[in-house]
Amino acid sequence: MIVSKKILVFVESGENAIKPFAFEAIHAARILADALGGSVDALCLGIEKSLADSLVHWGADSVKIFVNPLFETITLEKALLSIEPLVNEQKPYAVFFSATTYGKELSASLSAKLNVGLLTDCVSIDLGKQGEVLVRRPVYAGKAISHVTLQGSGPHILSLRQNVFRGPSPDISRIGKVKLIDFKIPDDRLVLKIREVVRESGGQMDVTEARVVVSGGLGMQKPENFILLEDLAQVLRGAVGASRPVVDNGWRNYSNQIGQTGRTVQPDLYIACGISGSVQHLAGMSAAKCIIAINKDPNAPIFSVADYGIIGDALEILPLLTEEFRKVLGSSG
Repeated sequence: MIVSKKILVFVESGENAIKPFAFEAIHAARILADALGGSVDALCLGIEKSLADSLVHWGADSVKIFVNPLFETITLEKALLSIEPLVNEQKPYAVFFSATTYGKELSASLSAKLNVGLLTDCVSIDLGKQGEVLVRRPVYAGKAISHVTLQGSGPHILSLRQNVFRGPSPDISRIGKVKLIDFKIPDDRLVLKIREVVRESGGQMDVTEARVVVSGGLGMQKPENFILLEDLAQVLRGAVGASRPVVDNGWRNYSNQIGQTGRTVQPDLYIACGISGSVQHLAGMSAAKCIIAINKDPNAPIFSVADYGIIGDALEILPLLTEEFRKVLGSSG
């Protein structure tokens, strides 16, 4: 029997902006809370109060902003020190995180601290006929789907895969409570202290946030040819990804790697160029809504998951695709 019907959502932010996938977690929490007759609380660390309204518009009933000069840089340690006491105090039915690298690490740490279960990479959360909460999540590198029924009063800790729980649009008429909390962290509680933050320049879109991902493998032949992927991604307003061999060769940064040991993506459109389609790579992108594969080898495994396949040289096909998309979308490039 569910005692508490509150759902707490940890909101990821950076450079004083809320990450787009955080709104998806809020939206998913809102749907479940409505089904349970409960409420949604959003927990933020160090953001401006003016940003809270957007969380309310997406479904939060209450937004708690923890304020501390140390939150100019957020570490796992600081986040855990913030969220654990709140969970112990409020005893929510569930705690939602985004299934980012950071979100998975934080949710796992909280799970260990509280000695409760954890479900990662959730792709579906529904209410059953008997009022039970049913969760689905991919397992075995996406080869199967696990169906889990939440039991007990919680807290149940879940991380939600990005680009799955999108809502239609925010409701700007919603009104919620916003509370600033002066949160103290004793210096002796922090093992790790940040001296300097060096951010990578360039401003490329994160592959986990993009609705269109154009990825390249060793079939691109050399790193200079990735400009073809960047041109197409720019026209489609997407991001550029890469296979592990490409990253291992130093052609692209690790942040671009898609696969079992890299990033997991679920965009609306995934274009795989010169990627054979190893099991490890498929684990990171096979859940995309539409997959287009371009490869010289007609027997490449990537074609087994592709909705559309083009057999040919990606170096010849990519410029043609870019030009056609530019014409259709009316982009100047």
